[in-house]
Amino acid sequence: MKPLGPIPAGYAAIDGELVIGGRKASDLVAQAGRTPLFVYSADLLRQRAAALRAAMPEQLSLHFAVKANPYAPVLQVMSELVDGFDIASAGELTLVRAAGIDPALISFAGPGKRDDELEAAVAAGVTLNLESEGEAERALAIAARLETKPRLAIRVNPDFDLKGSGMKMGGGAKQFGVDAERVPALVRKVVEAGAEWRGFHIFAGSQALDAEAIIETQAQTLKLAARLAEESGVPLPCCNLGGGFGIPYFPGDKPLDIQAIGSALKEQLAHLPEVLSGTRFCIELGRYLVGEAGVYLTRIVDRKVSHGEVFLIVDGGLHHQLAASGNFGTVVRRNYPVAIANRFDCPVEEEASVVGCLCTPLDRLADKAGFPHAGVGDLVAVFCAGAYGATASPAQFLGHGPAAEMLV
Repeated sequence: MKPLGPIPAGYAAIDGELVIGGRKASDLVAQAGRTPLFVYSADLLRQRAAALRAAMPEQLSLHFAVKANPYAPVLQVMSELVDGFDIASAGELTLVRAAGIDPALISFAGPGKRDDELEAAVAAGVTLNLESEGEAERALAIAARLETKPRLAIRVNPDFDLKGSGMKMGGGAKQFGVDAERVPALVRKVVEAGAEWRGFHIFAGSQALDAEAIIETQAQTLKLAARLAEESGVPLPCCNLGGGFGIPYFPGDKPLDIQAIGSALKEQLAHLPEVLSGTRFCIELGRYLVGEAGVYLTRIVDRKVSHGEVFLIVDGGLHHQLAASGNFGTVVRRNYPVAIANRFDCPVEEEASVVGCLCTPLDRLADKAGFPHAGVGDLVAVFCAGAYGATASPAQFLGHGPAAEMLV
């Protein structure tokens, strides 16, 4: 029997059934009228943001990476909780603006920005995190044609990466950002062209659970920012320190020690070099803010036994939860936190695999794990579904279409 990942804090049972945002899972499904269904808890979003604010230095701004969860009601809640938003496409710009968010609070990162995306961002007053010298030239040309002053920052490809991160975003040859040694010349070019200089975006990696690794990376980031500002000869208005804060998904994972990170960063910001004395700092987080606030609910439509193994076949699958199936950057497949929602506090009675409705053996949400006895009509809950779920999965695969979404 293979272990399941740890269920996040904040979930409980009423009458044996999983409760999300104070409501039973079955009641939420009844309200939605169907499964599969993503449910996001506004209370858990607020609790996570409050805990993070309490742990981090007061002068540190908090930004939300929209790619983690662009669901409109989630964006509206986040607009009350964070100081800025980072987008990665013109499509996300449209979603964020539709949520009533001021473009002045938005920054746009990502390689391969099209000219129409650059134009939309420049026209709206969004800060562009430039990923290359070529992108800088295109942005400046577009701004000249629009007769407007663009807000430009530079995404730096640092000389280091975040140790133990799930996805390394810096160090060595990367499609992300401008190599550190070429940054000072580009800074001067941007400033001399008359742009509004907005600073650096330095992102070294994501999904790290090692506080010491994050502390070390933040120290290296501050040192790099100081060196590049000194070499540029231009004051640095703002530095985005990136993110990388991970959440526990798999057996044995432990929650990140944000108190240790906050204490270390407070000490670092209290002893900055003179060149950074007027610089504002922010961190940019996605999954850490929203991941554990989401649950994916899917109904068992068939129960079968094959060669002695039990399969619980659900109406959802990897087309909504690619990461939980082990097909989103995982080298060795391990089980996410999964439970039978309407038997949430029942003991383990059998070994079973939860598999989706797609015609591929890759569609497996839990592999040979321990569950209460479950059958047709029961609800399966996949946790840590608040980030990189609905929009990071191939919803149109085999024509099944997207899941429903709900904020409670």
